Amino acid sequence: MDPIFYAVIAGVLGLGFALFLTLYVLRQDQGSERLREISAAIKEGAMAFLRREYQILAIFVVVVAIALGFIISGWAAFAFVFGAVSSAIAGFIGMNIAIRANSRTAAAAAQSLNQGLRVSFRSGAVMGICVVGIGILGLSILYFAFNGHVDFLQIIPGFGFGASLVAIFARVGGGIYTKAADTGADLVGKVEQGIPEDDPRNAAVIADFVGDNVGDVAGMGADLFESYVDAIIATMALSMVAVTAALFAGTADEAQRAAWHLPMMVAAGGIIASLIGVFLVRVGEKPEMKALLGALRRGTFSASILAAGSAALVVYLLDAQWAVLWAILTGLSAGVLIGESTNYFTSYSFGPTRRIAKASQTGAGTNITSGFANGLMSTLPPIIIIAVAIIIAYYFADMYGIAIAGIGMLATLGVTLATDAYGPVADNAGGIVEMSDLPPEVRDRTDALDSLGNTTAATGKGFAIGAAALTALALMLSYTTAVNVSVVDLLKPAVIAGIFLGVLMPALFCALTLNAVGRTSFAIINEVRRQFREIKGIMTGEAKPEYGKCVDICTKAALKEMIAPGLLTVGIPVVVGFVLGPEALAGFLMGAVATGFLIAVMMANAGGSWDNAKKWIETGQYGGKGSDAHKAAVVGDTVGDPFKDTSGPSLNIMIKLMAIVALVLAPVLKDVTGILD
Repeated sequence: MDPIFYAVIAGVLGLGFALFLTLYVLRQDQGSERLREISAAIKEGAMAFLRREYQILAIFVVVVAIALGFIISGWAAFAFVFGAVSSAIAGFIGMNIAIRANSRTAAAAAQSLNQGLRVSFRSGAVMGICVVGIGILGLSILYFAFNGHVDFLQIIPGFGFGASLVAIFARVGGGIYTKAADTGADLVGKVEQGIPEDDPRNAAVIADFVGDNVGDVAGMGADLFESYVDAIIATMALSMVAVTAALFAGTADEAQRAAWHLPMMVAAGGIIASLIGVFLVRVGEKPEMKALLGALRRGTFSASILAAGSAALVVYLLDAQWAVLWAILTGLSAGVLIGESTNYFTSYSFGPTRRIAKASQTGAGTNITSGFANGLMSTLPPIIIIAVAIIIAYYFADMYGIAIAGIGMLATLGVTLATDAYGPVADNAGGIVEMSDLPPEVRDRTDALDSLGNTTAATGKGFAIGAAALTALALMLSYTTAVNVSVVDLLKPAVIAGIFLGVLMPALFCALTLNAVGRTSFAIINEVRRQFREIKGIMTGEAKPEYGKCVDICTKAALKEMIAPGLLTVGIPVVVGFVLGPEALAGFLMGAVATGFLIAVMMANAGGSWDNAKKWIETGQYGGKGSDAHKAAVVGDTVGDPFKDTSGPSLNIMIKLMAIVALVLAPVLKDVTGILD
């Protein structure tokens, strides 16, 4: 039997498990009429946004597919559309369950903390398992349809390109939406009016809940779906052009086939490991961060150990050198270490975030300075970890080792993404509890789940950034091999120009996305202020805010603002490649990947630590809620929100998308002569 059939079986089992989790979540009690009413409003706003976003995306997908059909081939265009649709489906399913799980989590938390964690985590696991299941099944379909096709290496990168295009718009659009709503709700509600977070008198509160779903569920799902399939595609591409028989037994053709099968088999084993990891997540009744974090770690660490064992079995069955296993384990270990590093710099259980909270006693300025410094310092471990991982993986298995290390890092994505996607569900549940006037002990439980969600979200972003760096590097290696650029001359003017242009891209991209959040926040803040000013009785509870106005403002602005960053990311590599040549484009990718990785880590960790510094003060430290330190921390958190949820995570997709664009265009670019050559 063809080894890829095992990948198909794993994908089908994964989707079957996701269906089981979905039915479990939907069977849970939705709670009181008030809980259902708020959940329905969130669902309506989220689905309206996603529907309009996909309508805009459909236009871009059709235009790019037509262009690919003319430039590359019709089958490459088909793979591109298939990848885009697969990514959209994964995001839609994950968010569809999340918006149905929020009221159920609130009702479950009223029963017990463990039940609240079980419902919210299993809803997040639907997203995680769907991403890996749909990803591996999509690639398997392409394999059986086009394996042996003369243009196979031109066809399969199209799938990753389609996934990347959807991801950039989903992440940027959702990120702009969620952070504009969050910023508007916090600055007017907490700072100006002095009302609690998620207070029903705040007109932006429903938009904030909607944003959690469209940004942190659908957006993150599209981001990691792209990483997952791009890592496999990059390894496949390298196996076709750069693997020697030294790594695999048999003839050259047999070695190449085994090298091609291995990433799919490792990914399949990781899916099974993730399914087991999901079942191991459970906790007692004390709402303590240590116990909650331990529950999630039990699931992720167990999955990592099982994935390592399955990878060893795959290496044995495919008769590969054990050096390949060491490269896989290097990536797997690097992912765990980056997650732990991120946890240290962003959790309020440790010194760095507590120091930011302490700095808040002297105002917002010192809070922001301390948080920004923490973000910069937090880049040290991940960069060293990735650098060491690259060296070790290359030592054991050459360029193929670097690519397969990325597969190792993403092997347990099913459970890792579940720990991230559950956070927005818990956040929504806490807000619904606040708006429904449930007993304080229920809010304490949802607050504990929400705080854990902030930590796991930061850890997930660190993991996603590390995976993006390895994936982008593997794609870049595949590109240089495909265009026959074995050595890049760093003294050539075109290459130097390419490097500088690549360094510029992350800064330009972040400027566009941060300004987009700023403009949208401006509109939301003014609308919330207007409602407090003009609608008499809001503060006394005699009148209801017009929640729909804020939802509509966020939706229109986010969809408008997401277009420029997306077009820039797709267009600039094309211009550099055709104007300066393929070697300059390699330099461009080196500059963009290195700088993008550093800025993404800094922004994600600075934002996460600002958020959790605020949470630490809200536990009663330095005066607690309503104190001057708390108000300063809220300002820091609003600065960090677009850092960690819009610009930082979107950089992951930017560097991968530019690399996959280069790989897709490689058959054309290899014959291009730059203007400086």
